[in-house]
Amino acid sequence: MAAALAPSARLAALGVALACVTPLVVAAFLVPSTTGMDTHRQLGLPGCGWPAGVGIPCVTCGMTTAFAHGVRGQFAAGLGAQPAGLALCLLSALGVVVAGWDAVSGRPVHRLLEPLASGRVLVGSIVVVLGAWIWKVAQVKGWMA
Repeated sequence: MAAALAPSARLAALGVALACVTPLVVAAFLVPSTTGMDTHRQLGLPGCGWPAGVGIPCVTCGMTTAFAHGVRGQFAAGLGAQPAGLALCLLSALGVVVAGWDAVSGRPVHRLLEPLASGRVLVGSIVVVLGAWIWKVAQVKGWMA
C-alpha cells in the first residue's frame, strides 16, 4: 500500500480539486446558448472575434456552452456544442473526484492516472481538440446536415 500523502501534498490536491470544480460551478449558473456558442457572454465577456474576423469559429468556440450542458447531464447537447469542451468538462469532474479523494483521505489515488501522462495521450488530446475544432467549423458553416 502506498504511503499517505504529506500535508503539503494534500493541500496541493485540495487546490487542484478547487481548480477543477470552479468552472463546473460557474457553468452550473449559466444557461446554455441555443446557438451552441456565446454562453460565455453571460459572464460579461466579449463575443469571440474569430467568426467575424476570420470567418470561422476559434478552437474554443462552444466550450462554455458544452460545460453548461455537461454539468446538467445533457451530454448529447454538450457534444454537439463542442466535443472537446464536453471532454474537458468530464475530465474536470474526474479531477474533482480524484484530487478531492487525495486531499480528504490522504491516499494517493491520483497515481492510478499516471499512465495517462504520456506522449501518446498528449498527441491524442491534440487530435481530439483539432477534430472538435473541425467539427465546430463544419457545424457553423452549415457543412453538416
